[in-house]
Amino acid sequence: MKKTILLTLCFGLFCQMAFAAEKTMTWPECIKEASKNNPDLISARETINQSRASKGITLSSVFPLLNASASGAESKSKIDSQKTTTSDSYSYGVSGSLLIFDGLKSSNNIKAADQNIIAAEESYSFTSADIRFQLRTAFVNLLKAQQNKQVTQEIAKIREDELKLITLRYNAGLEHKGALLNSEASMLQAKLDLEQAVRNFQLSQKQLNKAMGTKEFIPVLANEEMVVKESTRDTPDFKTFTANHPSVKESLAKRNSADFSLRATRGSYYPQVSLQAGANKDGSQWPPQDAGLSAGVTVSIPIFEGGLRKAQVSSADAVLKQAEAQLRSSENTVSFSLALQWEGFREAVESVEVRKKTLEADMERAKIAEAQYSTGFITYDNWTIIEDNLVQSKKSFLDAQANAMLAEAQWINAKGVTLEYASQ
Repeated sequence: MKKTILLTLCFGLFCQMAFAAEKTMTWPECIKEASKNNPDLISARETINQSRASKGITLSSVFPLLNASASGAESKSKIDSQKTTTSDSYSYGVSGSLLIFDGLKSSNNIKAADQNIIAAEESYSFTSADIRFQLRTAFVNLLKAQQNKQVTQEIAKIREDELKLITLRYNAGLEHKGALLNSEASMLQAKLDLEQAVRNFQLSQKQLNKAMGTKEFIPVLANEEMVVKESTRDTPDFKTFTANHPSVKESLAKRNSADFSLRATRGSYYPQVSLQAGANKDGSQWPPQDAGLSAGVTVSIPIFEGGLRKAQVSSADAVLKQAEAQLRSSENTVSFSLALQWEGFREAVESVEVRKKTLEADMERAKIAEAQYSTGFITYDNWTIIEDNLVQSKKSFLDAQANAMLAEAQWINAKGVTLEYASQ
């Protein structure tokens, strides 16, 4: 018995020394780390850059196109078997073209590109919100693992005191051997729980490192009180949250982009008008001396292409209808998720209050029962039930606190809160 108690106390001391070497990080510090290093977030940023580059490609079609050219050539011709003549030719010049009208095709393509950028930005926000949720979940799990280690140490102390008291009464002939063996088993279980708490803590550290996207493992401690910060008193404005959710705004931007793309495709039926101009010099010597100028207007009208444009319009129209359906689906999904997570959050917060009251009651009962048992007013069976209730209440209260914080994280994620605005 004494050996078991000694091993448990030594193990707890070792855990405290090991935890003391950890790096303590607050929630804002974890956000900062994830904003810099999370690979999914970096990938989403590059998607925005790709969309902006694509707009630049589209925008280039409305600017003047300028070309410069230069050439030189030597030609030989044989007059007869004895004579060959040689002639040289040189030229250089510039030419340009400017799109005047294309049925608003370019204009609509540019508007579609603008919407694609918005969609990419909202996709980034959605990714950021998802990473925020993963990070918060990992942070809360680490916080719970730390608290669980402390709770299991407290439980081990309860079991230690219980075993001491049972041993004294057994040696005095006031308690049976079954009570002693049961108390020893409870002590061993407390030791096992403490070992498991340490392993869970180490796993939670790895989970938080993954969420932050750290290149090398950082042994870290979470620094925060286990309380929720969001209020559950007032009913939220679900309609506003739905409209402002990144996934809904992304779907809306994709719908608008598809609309402009359809308009651009229909513009292919209209004539395309371009202004052409050029200036050049040519001659048989370098630099050439003969100058020339040219200017004109080019008009291109589609007559027949085997139904190509009709098929393109049908395809663009189908894309628009698909985007509209996806927008409605996103709105419905977000609206339901908000309602679901809100109810879950409220219930989790209410559960914390219940578990807190239960723990306070069990602590008071255990204090009274220990005094009654030591004086023989209650039996071992009655006392151990009260002690077991206290142990379970400590665990249940910790679980309720962690569940409330996780439910809060789910509610915040349902609102689409990103890392940039994750102050709560």
